[in-house]
Amino acid sequence: MNNYKITGVYSAAATPLNADGSPDLAIFTEHCQRLIEEGCHGVALLGTTGEANSFSLTERRTILEAALEAGISADKLLPGTGVVAIPETVELTKHALSLGVSRVVMLPPSYYKGVSDEGLFAAYAQILEKIGDSRLQVILYHIPQVSGVPLSISLISRLVEAFPETVVGIKDSAGDFNNMQAIVAACPGFSVLCGADPLLLPLLKAGGAGCVTATSNLVADSLRTVYDNVHDATRSVEVETAQARINAFRTLSNSYVQIPTIKAMIGLKTGNVGWRRTRPPLVPLNDAEYAALADGYAKLP
Repeated sequence: MNNYKITGVYSAAATPLNADGSPDLAIFTEHCQRLIEEGCHGVALLGTTGEANSFSLTERRTILEAALEAGISADKLLPGTGVVAIPETVELTKHALSLGVSRVVMLPPSYYKGVSDEGLFAAYAQILEKIGDSRLQVILYHIPQVSGVPLSISLISRLVEAFPETVVGIKDSAGDFNNMQAIVAACPGFSVLCGADPLLLPLLKAGGAGCVTATSNLVADSLRTVYDNVHDATRSVEVETAQARINAFRTLSNSYVQIPTIKAMIGLKTGNVGWRRTRPPLVPLNDAEYAALADGYAKLP
């Protein structure tokens, strides 16, 4: 695919919790293994869907270590390492590299809003220079509706020009297909990965590299069908059917607050009601919401 360094279907994996609110490492690693078995090329752990910013640095390190100890290959993991403080982003990224994990997803520092492209470039440049490891491959993370800090195309282009072997892709979760198309056009060879499941098919047709999505926690097989067969005219009906199934799951997951809903749907899929747990400030669906969700889930294709 246009010599992109990162391509494929990656799951923005949710993180199960024990009753005391700590990460349930056994269920998490089981979930990661299942995602790969169902068709994901890899697992993007410790992102927005994974409630990463509600975990401490120690917890984040422990979760990544558990995935590796469970036998998941380092080259199939895309941990989120971008946090507010530059030294902590450096620390988390170096920790991943020390374990052989060379690909990371990196949010910009996001506490201060309205910052300039110059400031964001300086932040990313400091991070990459302090790490100083030629193995590192960074996927930028554009999710301004949550972070409040958008990554402009001019900033992306500048980072790619300055760090061509390191800044290799972007997860665009803003949901603006025109923006994704513009990045593809502006940065040849740069991996544009959509964060919204309904956009996988059109993005692949427009030259995108794949996806990192929440609904892949539930329908990885359908996402893989779309990815593998998008350019095969003889399988167009199969691809469209798979994309329609993906969209149906995504629509249901958006019925309530998305992360608690995705987790509840994983629980419905696996039969493990412990998946309903979230870490504050997120709260689980209430009983009425859960009952309605379960009814809707039973009707999905």
